[in-house]
Amino acid sequence: MRSIWNGAISFGLVTIPVKLMNATENHSISFRQIHLEDGGRIRYRKFCELDDHEVASSEIGKGYEDADGSVVPITDEDLAQLPLPTARTIEIVAFVPDDRIDPLQMDSAYYLSANGTPAAKPYALLREALRRSGKVAVAKFALRGRERLAMLRTVDDVLALHALLWPDEIREPEDMAPGTDVSIRDKELDLADTLMDTLGEVDLDELHDEYRAAVEELIAAKAEGKEPPPLPEPDEGGKVLDLMAALEKSVRAARQSRGGEPDREAEVRQLPARKPARTTPKEVGGKKSTSTRKTTAPTKRATAGKASTSKATADVPTADSRTTKKATAKKETAKKTTGKKTSTKQTAAKKTAGAKKTAARKPTAARKQTS
Repeated sequence: MRSIWNGAISFGLVTIPVKLMNATENHSISFRQIHLEDGGRIRYRKFCELDDHEVASSEIGKGYEDADGSVVPITDEDLAQLPLPTARTIEIVAFVPDDRIDPLQMDSAYYLSANGTPAAKPYALLREALRRSGKVAVAKFALRGRERLAMLRTVDDVLALHALLWPDEIREPEDMAPGTDVSIRDKELDLADTLMDTLGEVDLDELHDEYRAAVEELIAAKAEGKEPPPLPEPDEGGKVLDLMAALEKSVRAARQSRGGEPDREAEVRQLPARKPARTTPKEVGGKKSTSTRKTTAPTKRATAGKASTSKATADVPTADSRTTKKATAKKETAKKTTGKKTSTKQTAAKKTAGAKKTAARKPTAARKQTS
């Protein structure tokens, strides 16, 4: 990798000479503007609006346009004379936990390498100190004519520098949240948790830019004079208006994409219509049906002709006949119980009356003996 900046890390009184290299690269495909009639390149030329003629790059400088439209010329010498302590120094100002850095501030990423053999020892010292403390270093440095905020951290055995946006460059998320109150049910949260668990983790190294690959195939086919590859058919899953149904469908799709069977609890099925002739519960989807079928009680005024139509049918006890027999047995048992209670009451009453008569006779006998 080619270094884009040479300087030093200022770590208290310790100075670490380093080189700065880009840690990322852009793989997007760029296009040229062409003339549709003959395919010629379209180029932009720089003209001076006062002289109306093309000017070379050596004749172009910087200028600041004021509010009234006037332009203030600024030269490179003017900028070089400004007091910029971080022009060639990455100045560490603090060490903080990594969660103190808002990901919204993250910008470009760079690698830092030790510049020379004497820099190896202090470079390794700062790296190990960051690794053992679990913190990151907040620093300031200057790059491409402006001072920037930065974060230093360890990546394997290398120091990495992330350029950060200044806090005043982050916009506040005003009026971004839903304007209406939304209530989330526990069942919906449970399904969302299930969906997240089903999707699980992913190896980031396996992800790739599918759009860029499709563009490369298109360019290769056109360069060879072939037909472009056919477009994949869009997934027409239908419009889902119910959030619960959408979550359940997402869980099933995620499990199927990972080669697993969908969970029955997350399935949404239409139960088959019950047949009127069946009287016993039917198992549907692994669960017993709890609904009961109402039956018409048999009529007592059955004709003699209907009763004698079939002995086999009469001998087989049906659910209705069993119900009727049970009801009749209960009534007879109730009558017997009532009869027993009545006779018991009568016996008790007779005994009480006899006792009263005996008690009435005893005083009379006593009077006779006295006389």
